[in-house]
Amino acid sequence: MMLIPAHHFRDIERKPEYLQPEKCIPPPHPSAVGTMWFIRDGCGIACAIVTWFLVLYAEFVVLFVMLIPSRDYVYSVINGIVFNLLAFLALASHCRAMLTDPGAVPKGNATKEFIESLQLKPGQVVYKCPKCCSIKPDRAHHCSVCKRCIRKMDHHCPWVNNCVGENNQKYFVLFTMYIALISLHALIMVGFHFLHCFEEDWTKCSSFSPPTTVILLILLCFEGLLFLIFTSVMFGTQVHSICTDETGIERLKRKNQPREHTGSWKTVKEAFGGDFSLNWFNPFSGPCHPKPLSDRDWVRQVASLSDLENTETTEEQSEERKDTDSVEVTDE
Repeated sequence: MMLIPAHHFRDIERKPEYLQPEKCIPPPHPSAVGTMWFIRDGCGIACAIVTWFLVLYAEFVVLFVMLIPSRDYVYSVINGIVFNLLAFLALASHCRAMLTDPGAVPKGNATKEFIESLQLKPGQVVYKCPKCCSIKPDRAHHCSVCKRCIRKMDHHCPWVNNCVGENNQKYFVLFTMYIALISLHALIMVGFHFLHCFEEDWTKCSSFSPPTTVILLILLCFEGLLFLIFTSVMFGTQVHSICTDETGIERLKRKNQPREHTGSWKTVKEAFGGDFSLNWFNPFSGPCHPKPLSDRDWVRQVASLSDLENTETTEEQSEERKDTDSVEVTDE
């Protein structure tokens, strides 16, 4: 059985349809350097606010219910520093994942003038997303929420109100890791606090009344257990995607077909920012990607791949790619 490369799910149609690029409006002027990326999606914004609220709730219970009333000063200081450090890193990672461009393809560049200026060779094929009128590079997918094509898009996560793509996957991985760690830490502290309160007088182990203390601790325990399971699973799937160099969308489209293994230590280093160091765990340090190509350079690079790929499209694959048009350059 023939192995299918992970990156080559964009199939060349036997009878490619022309784009009618004259229907595309000219691309907008490039944004100023340093312009913040933010998706205006009501559901995503609500989920992001809920995320911060839950972390701050855990912060409140840990500090004012368990640590500050504790008589063990060393225990309170050590656990307070560790928990607050992890919570800060989690929220910083969340902000970076939410406010970082995940790898959006330039919008509206599939104009007639731009395609003609590429001076492509006969037989070369470029692909256009009819939804955002962009020339789509390899491994890019259109997000209906962000309304953009995203390079190496894994999925759209409402909890960070953004797509997880080439430029922010590291921050998303760190976010899930730190949330899992503070959830586990909170659960351990809740367990020790319950044991302490059972041995001592409940009125002395917290500044709140016993019923209020129990309710706050049970809610924190439920929150910690739920998010520990959820973020641990997400962390594992994201690390697996990075190690195998296969996004979630690519894995779904591959279905049960064999896959050529392309993952390597190089892809891991690119995702986390170079050789293994503490910067891997630093949300203020970005991934290590090659210098970005200009629009013309990466379009020519994608088009040149079509000369090397002789992929035949099955009816099922054509149906999966029905949202992508193609333009083939021919001799006139």
